[in-house]
Amino acid sequence: MDLRLTAKVAATDEERAAVDEVLGPPPSQWQGGARRAEDAHVAFGGHAARGRRHLLITVLHAVQERVGWISPGTLDYVAERLTVPPAEAFGVASFYAMFRTTPSAGAVVHICDDVACKVAGAESLCAEMARRFGQEGTDASLNGAGVTWQRSPCLGKCDRGSAALIQQAGAAVPRRDLAPVTPEAVWQALTTGESPAEVPLGVLVPQRSGSSRTDAGSASTGSADSAAVGGTAVPGGTAVPGGPAVPGGTVSLLRRLGRVDPSSLGSYRAAGGYEMLRRALSLGPQGVIREVRDAKLMGRGGAAFPTHIKWDAVAANPVRPKYVVCNADESEPGTFKDRVLMEADPYALVEALTVMGYACGAEQGYIYIRGEYPTAEGRLAHAVSQARAHGFLGADVMGEGFTFDIEVRRGAGAYIAGEETALINSLEGKRAEPRNKPPFPAQSGLFGKPTAVNNVETLLSVLEILRVGGPAYAAVGTAGSTGTRLFCLSGCVEVPGLYEYDFGVTLRDVIDGAGGVAGGRPLQAVLLGGAAGVFVGPDALDMPLTFEGVRAAGATLGSGVVLVLDDTIDLWDIVLRIAAFFRDESCGQCVPCRVGTVRQEEALRRIARGRMLGTIEDEKRLLDEIGQAMRDASICGLGHTAAGAAQSALARLGLLQQERS
Repeated sequence: MDLRLTAKVAATDEERAAVDEVLGPPPSQWQGGARRAEDAHVAFGGHAARGRRHLLITVLHAVQERVGWISPGTLDYVAERLTVPPAEAFGVASFYAMFRTTPSAGAVVHICDDVACKVAGAESLCAEMARRFGQEGTDASLNGAGVTWQRSPCLGKCDRGSAALIQQAGAAVPRRDLAPVTPEAVWQALTTGESPAEVPLGVLVPQRSGSSRTDAGSASTGSADSAAVGGTAVPGGTAVPGGPAVPGGTVSLLRRLGRVDPSSLGSYRAAGGYEMLRRALSLGPQGVIREVRDAKLMGRGGAAFPTHIKWDAVAANPVRPKYVVCNADESEPGTFKDRVLMEADPYALVEALTVMGYACGAEQGYIYIRGEYPTAEGRLAHAVSQARAHGFLGADVMGEGFTFDIEVRRGAGAYIAGEETALINSLEGKRAEPRNKPPFPAQSGLFGKPTAVNNVETLLSVLEILRVGGPAYAAVGTAGSTGTRLFCLSGCVEVPGLYEYDFGVTLRDVIDGAGGVAGGRPLQAVLLGGAAGVFVGPDALDMPLTFEGVRAAGATLGSGVVLVLDDTIDLWDIVLRIAAFFRDESCGQCVPCRVGTVRQEEALRRIARGRMLGTIEDEKRLLDEIGQAMRDASICGLGHTAAGAAQSALARLGLLQQERS
């Protein structure tokens, strides 16, 4: 174990203060404090200090927000405080994209250039940023503005067009998310501390097929009941309250959006909030799990694992304590559904996680939210504090003798943290590297204890199940895909936004429900499921969007991404961006993924340039072999799915070439 402290310059008073703000003042020399007489005879720290190891990432966030980067001296001080080897502390700090371990500008602007923003003109925005602030990564002292900017993977603002995240050290508001964004908007936010007003969240009233959607000035031609929200969906920025679920048994996760004040517990309760927790307490833990089982709820994070199996496994495990975790690290390019839910309906997530904790027998829950969502994080933190103050969290929830509390934890920029075991490692203050399974989290999860992990959409679906009952929920959709599903519409559609449909709706209906392809242009392809999904063409428009329907077509629903590409979009440009994304986001733990994602990108770039090693067929065979190796031998889903979009795009490009000829 490396216990040497090697920094040439010790942590400054300001850096130490940032650490102590999280950990409290050091009690002895053994934990980085001043030397006392008894320190020569008794060692303090040990197990108690190591027991706070899970705070490492929280401490690193505090330091960077205070001074702008994490110096070697600070890492040494943090290592002392938490009894972590300095090399290990550096390994964590250098793993996450949002942490900086070299001197950096006080203000860093992340400009999204991922697939949805690329379609929305990210390259033009990056060119404007270069003219205004110098080339990407330019030293802030050289551009006269004290600002440096860099390209970023998806920031989860795909419905609003181009997006930016500002990190500003020492500011009253150290992180801001902006969308849509311009260099002038960035400068305004940095110099005045105020962000330009975004288009408010709009909610489109659910309508039956054939009815006109007059509230937002657009028509719905979908054949299924739906509700929709989106930052750009309402002309003029007028938020329209959404109506209740339409007759016919449809449940709606979006029914409160636009109706409740996300900052007000009273507003949430007036809309029926916490009635489902009360019902859960009347049913008992096994009664709740029975309702979830009867509803046939499958996880909405992409893996589609039966939710009741996770909950039942944790509830039946005699080991204590137990934990429940909400996976809000929504990082799949093109996905923004969880962000919308957390920003507009945060109390619902707090209530849903409390229900999950009750059903599983846990006394502590965590919401792990991606670091690129400062607005959602702030609203969730406020919701948790208000719920605790009013007796909905704590030692005696609702006076029912049930103990449960929630802590909001921030990620630091790692797509891989969306994998449940990588997320657990991150919560423990480690690199977000997936674990081998078994053991599964239900046997040995967070801190080695039984743990259940579900994402935001899944948890809010549980509230709907309790509201209508498991059998009634199962009657919506299809036998194999019950209930409703949220779809993130972006790209070349008239009304980008978040849409909710009964399972079984066709891809055509979903696109038409968003106003169709923008400008009436021909549809080239749809990226279904996100970067880890596949491209489908116009021939797939009548495919039913169910787990079984897309599986039969060799596609996936993934995280609900529907990125529409018209005939003006360079599909190669999108494919290469996806390949670069997987290359960057591979955690590097296993060889098939670490090497395979690099080799895949190299082969795709050779094909795109027309400089193949051998023939085009040789390169395609190589890509097939790489993809098969990643699917067969990678530890986690990132490697398993990294080749899907690329291979489907090659097939689509080949079809287009045949059509041209």
